[in-house]
Amino acid sequence: MDLFDAIRERRSCRNFSDQPIEQEDLDRILEAGLWAPSPLNAQPWGFIVIKSAEMKSRLLAEANRCRQWAVEASGWKWLASYRADFLEQAPVIIAVVGDPKKSGVDMFQDDGPVGYQHACAAATQNMLLAAHALGLGSVWFTFFDKGEIRTILDIPAEKVPLALICLGKPAGEVKPVPRKGLEKMVTYL
Repeated sequence: MDLFDAIRERRSCRNFSDQPIEQEDLDRILEAGLWAPSPLNAQPWGFIVIKSAEMKSRLLAEANRCRQWAVEASGWKWLASYRADFLEQAPVIIAVVGDPKKSGVDMFQDDGPVGYQHACAAATQNMLLAAHALGLGSVWFTFFDKGEIRTILDIPAEKVPLALICLGKPAGEVKPVPRKGLEKMVTYL
C-alpha cells in the first residue's frame, strides 16, 4: 500500500466484527509503534495489549463515567448520545503508556516534559497506519480519566496512559470525514 494512500484512506472505525486479529498482524502493528521517532531516541512508550472481556468492560464503564462528567462540565447535550461500545466490541485494544522521564530537553523547560507525549502520538499514528495497511479498522480513543485508567490497567503512578487504540476487522463501511484544504491550514513565512 502506498504511504500517501494509507494516510488519506485511514478512518476511525467504531464498529468491529468479532473476527480475531492474527498474532502476526498484531506483532507487526506493535513493531510499527516501536519505529516512531522520539526525543533523544528515548523511546518513551510502553504498550499494554488488552484482549480480556472483563478489562474491556471496565474500560467502557470508565468511558461512560467520563462521558457523564463531560456532559455536566461542558453542557454539550450532543455528548450524552456518544457511545463507546466499540471498547467491548474491538477484539484488541492497545493502551499507549508514556514515560515523562524519557522526554527530551523540554523536561528542563517551564512547560515541563511534553516531547514524550509527542513521541507516543507518533507511535500511535504508526500503529493506526499499520493496522490500515493490514486491512484492519482502528480508532484512537482518549476519552478517559488518566487516574482511573492507571488503576484499571495497573499502570505505575509515574507513567501516563495517553491513548487506547481499538483494533479489529470493520463491521461495515467506515465513512470518510472532510478535511480543510491547504489554503486554510498552512501559512508560509
